[in-house]
Amino acid sequence: MEDTSRTQSHTIMRRSIYTFLQNYHYFTTIAAVLAFPYALSILLSQFFVLHSPLFPAIHTHLKAVFMAAEFPPSSNFFNVLSLKISQTVSSSIFALPFTVSFFLLSKVSIINLLKHNNPTSPMSFSSISSLYNPLFSTFVCNSFLLLAANSTTFSLLFFGYHSINGLGFSLSPNWLTFMSAAGAVVYSMILANVIVICNLALVSSGMENSGGYLAILKACVLIKGRTLTSLALAVPPNLALAAIEALFHYRVVVRAYGYRSEGDYGGFLLALEGVLIAYLYSLFVVLDTVVSCMFFKSCKTGCLADGRYCYKIEIVAERDGKAFVKLKNIEEFA
Repeated sequence: MEDTSRTQSHTIMRRSIYTFLQNYHYFTTIAAVLAFPYALSILLSQFFVLHSPLFPAIHTHLKAVFMAAEFPPSSNFFNVLSLKISQTVSSSIFALPFTVSFFLLSKVSIINLLKHNNPTSPMSFSSISSLYNPLFSTFVCNSFLLLAANSTTFSLLFFGYHSINGLGFSLSPNWLTFMSAAGAVVYSMILANVIVICNLALVSSGMENSGGYLAILKACVLIKGRTLTSLALAVPPNLALAAIEALFHYRVVVRAYGYRSEGDYGGFLLALEGVLIAYLYSLFVVLDTVVSCMFFKSCKTGCLADGRYCYKIEIVAERDGKAFVKLKNIEEFA
């Protein structure tokens, strides 16, 4: 199973890189330029969030919630978790206008190319609107899904900690370390799977013009049996994005406090370096979307073999808003 998932992930990744290089000029100009304001806002949020009153307010309220839940204050896991969640929420709020505009438009341009495979045809307003609307509705539903996933994880940690506390093991440092490690693993696994589903739902909404909760449901169906493959595909781009964020923090944010000593010329070079790093970040955002599109196509072409027959799962939406799942023979899709 692991060998098959590894082989599939390698194949999809190679196909994604080939597609990116095949349409290099389109992805590095139109798609990357559209993603550039979003990338710059994400990177600059490291600097502005720490100096804004929003971050300490969120951090204080989150620590109060953890204290009300009686999580152990001596646990480094919960301290780091509250800090990182506060930073993520503050950064997301700061970059929200650029996310719902430039980020989604960049995805629209990529999906439009990979959907029609014709980079020379200009995108009309109607085509942009037809792709943007389902992506926006799916993005809103993804936000609620992420909120629900975090709430569910906190509930599991709450019941797990108090169950151990009821058995009298909470005072032991070894049990506290074990619980922190287990909580970190559970939280990471749940969050990683939810993020993969959200990315696949965004691509699905653009590829099939069906946004909202229906795209999320379809992503859950498509990802069934391919969880390891999806996680293997999500790790490299996200590691690259995290590395670029660290590079921006080290090369720009840290040095920004002392740029006055270098003169105006030093400030110009610092700004230019920040722009180049932001453009590099936007390129990996584009590549991540290409990988998601290739994975979506792989899921769509995959089928479930049952004896001599092969089936595909189709999610159909009725006009009254109800949705149901149909299992069709592969010959019915011809």
